Amino acid sequence: MARGHQKIQSQQKAQKKAEQAKKAQGCDQKTAALKALNHKCVVCFAMMPDPKTYKQHFESKHPKAPLPTELVEVVA
Repeated sequence: MARGHQKIQSQQKAQKKAEQAKKAQGCDQKTAALKALNHKCVVCFAMMPDPKTYKQHFESKHPKAPLPTELVEVVA
């Protein structure tokens, strides 16, 4: 078993290796999915990926609310 200085060097080496592996992994799926959500519902603030889904959401969840102007010309 390594003691003293060897132990510290081994820990530092393992830490650097772990950091490099994390950087090599790239972005995770959760971050990528959040970047894809571009449209926010004006009533409930739910996030949607595209205008078509946004319009479907708005018509089904908020039927009494007036349709936002950005969804008027979207074909669902």
